[in-house]
Amino acid sequence: MERPATYTATATIDERGILTGWSDGARRLLGYDSPAVVGRPAAALLATDAAGTRRTLAGRSRWHGTVPLRHQDGRRLELDVLAHRRTSPAGRTDWLVVSPVTARPQPPRGDPLEEWTFLQSPFPLAVFDPDLRLLRANRRLEHALALPEAAMRGLRLTHIVPGAASEEAERSMRAALESGRPQEAQGRLGPDLGRTAVLTPLKDADGRVRAVCLSVSRPAPDAGGPSPADRTGPGAASAADQVLAAQELGKVTVPRLADVMAVDLLDRPRPGGSGAGGPQPGQVVLRRAALRAVPDGTGTARGTCVGEAVVCPAGSPPARCLATARPLLYDTAEPGIAEWAALDPCAGWLRASGTRSLLAVPLVGAGGTLGVALFGRTRRRERFGPEDVRLAEEFTAKAAACIEQARAEAPAPDTAPLRHGLLPHPLPDQAALEITTRCLPAAGGTGPGGEWFDVIPLSGARVALVAGDAAGRGIRASATVGRLRTAVRTLADVDLPADELLAHLDDLVLRLAADESSADPAAESAGGIGTTCLYAVYDPVSRRCAAARAGHPAPAVVTPDGAVRVLDVPAGPPLGLGGPPFEAVETELPEGSLLALCANGPSEPDGRAVGRALDGVYGAPDRPAPSLEAVCDRVLTELAGPRPDDHVSVLLARTRALPEDRVACWELEHEPTVVSLARRYVEEQLSAWDLQEAVFTTELIVSELVTNAIRYGRPPVRLRLLRPGAGLICEVYDASGSTPHMRRARIFDEGGRGLLLVAQLAERWGTRHERTGKTVWAEQTPAAL
Repeated sequence: MERPATYTATATIDERGILTGWSDGARRLLGYDSPAVVGRPAAALLATDAAGTRRTLAGRSRWHGTVPLRHQDGRRLELDVLAHRRTSPAGRTDWLVVSPVTARPQPPRGDPLEEWTFLQSPFPLAVFDPDLRLLRANRRLEHALALPEAAMRGLRLTHIVPGAASEEAERSMRAALESGRPQEAQGRLGPDLGRTAVLTPLKDADGRVRAVCLSVSRPAPDAGGPSPADRTGPGAASAADQVLAAQELGKVTVPRLADVMAVDLLDRPRPGGSGAGGPQPGQVVLRRAALRAVPDGTGTARGTCVGEAVVCPAGSPPARCLATARPLLYDTAEPGIAEWAALDPCAGWLRASGTRSLLAVPLVGAGGTLGVALFGRTRRRERFGPEDVRLAEEFTAKAAACIEQARAEAPAPDTAPLRHGLLPHPLPDQAALEITTRCLPAAGGTGPGGEWFDVIPLSGARVALVAGDAAGRGIRASATVGRLRTAVRTLADVDLPADELLAHLDDLVLRLAADESSADPAAESAGGIGTTCLYAVYDPVSRRCAAARAGHPAPAVVTPDGAVRVLDVPAGPPLGLGGPPFEAVETELPEGSLLALCANGPSEPDGRAVGRALDGVYGAPDRPAPSLEAVCDRVLTELAGPRPDDHVSVLLARTRALPEDRVACWELEHEPTVVSLARRYVEEQLSAWDLQEAVFTTELIVSELVTNAIRYGRPPVRLRLLRPGAGLICEVYDASGSTPHMRRARIFDEGGRGLLLVAQLAERWGTRHERTGKTVWAEQTPAAL
């Protein structure tokens, strides 16, 4: 087997265009020693117009192509290069530029059947030579990385996708080459790739290792399911590029410019780029393309997820910004803005992050208005000023150029709407479940459907799992999913039981259908009538799972001993059809149990299809590896069959249990003197957890919650402390069903400040109603401890 280049030329360039790194391979390629070029403009090496190169790279996170460079002896060299834009944790950016030194030969091909198997495999595959340089890449990997094989051939994985994940994969490659045994590496090599890579040594007839094959698992849930780049066709990658450009805007501006930001795109550009040609004020439907907050969690972004429909009412900042096609500044304390932020589910990220200063900037391209970028600052920073507006316009102009370029090749929105948000994206931080998802498109290419999953962290370390399937296909089904998913998240924030949540969702569907029918009696309803939904809540403390369903297949469970059963959840009617009330059931799940949810696929409403698939997996002699990714792949294969006539989507969740030493609970007397005893319990427990610095704050929180329970509640009263991860949760239960409300106390009022104090000290707080009584809880983040 002929090897490609044995070394690579690399250089690094900072955001000012100055060379900051120069490898020995670069010296051998162009003849310049490192001291002669480092610290000088990279444009001096170009044998072409530098301004054109800057325009080509503007707003991109990666580029590959041919670049003319000038050798030290004056020769002009046409080089194939791959350039990556990188951002450090401190917010500094630079470019990594790589190029094989010699021509990359075409690797040998096998017989046609072997070639078809390699190229058409649904799993990403690549072959690397003993020098760890790429020889072959199949189509699935090309689509996932949005790079052709020709651009990657001859390069090491660390140059193709720089980062910790590729470094770990290369270490496993070396181990596979040296030991002759397969190895595994953890870490995502790209947003559309799973977390597990298997490195298999390839041996000749004499048993000598000649190469290593890298195979990557299918996308995990925080990849948001199958990306548009996964689909074949000229417009597939360009649809993904729109989302990538929007997300890159978030990486550049958070935290440099803002604490939290969102990008919402119009499905079709609006003509014109000025106030006169922009859309008129009124309800505007967009689609969320990016949502990003500062990494330390203080600007937590919650609410509408990437890929979901965003309905902006008349007078809202996004609608006004699109109407005027110019930047607009708002203080979220303004009455109109505060009302929009409080009532509109699509503005949930503003409430969660505590944004006080909001900047709305239109994304305007040469062909018209593409959408709007919203930037928020919390109380930790000054409000946006004129210089911030100028900087935001500069960044959004570059992003708009990239989005417009991608849209020039993208398919029509009614055949390829963005579906990044239909599977959990990104996967929220939680300690109760290990989760992965898979989605297999229909063989007939029937277009995107209305199936969706969601994972919602709840109070008390619990997690809600949602699976649903909206009737119909295309953009109408996607819009229905966006509405219902936002509604489910809003109802989940209220901590409703599973059956009550579905009842409220059923009422919402009926109202939506009635509104649409009154607006246009001849139109096909997209209000969600006939949509199925399953809502399940798992508690890692009690190890119990409560579930209810509206016409959706029941979940299946695999216990740690391999026994498979379908949960006996009563089948309620689909949403919007009326009928008997929904009914929830509760079951205990041993730690390590596997919970399987199907969004659609086989039509058996009782969940027997997913149960049979699990039986086929766990009843086979060759059981899958314990990796959840491997199990999910096998389950999907069993469900789909050779040619599925509908999309098949699966979510697997492996249960975890909160250890007993992470839970502390006390029964308290219903009398005022018990408050000091509760403070002592807190001090002793936090000392045992080595959280002495959090004692004062936690004592204040617990004092207020216990005082309220005794003053306004009924016995029994219970205090519970949970430490599910690095954070801390305080809970106080009493038997009263009344909900506490925070109010503004007057100067001479003796009370009314307790919950205000709790809200200031805790990251989040709320009330959870039980069948009898309620629990008031407050959560502190690791940063506060």
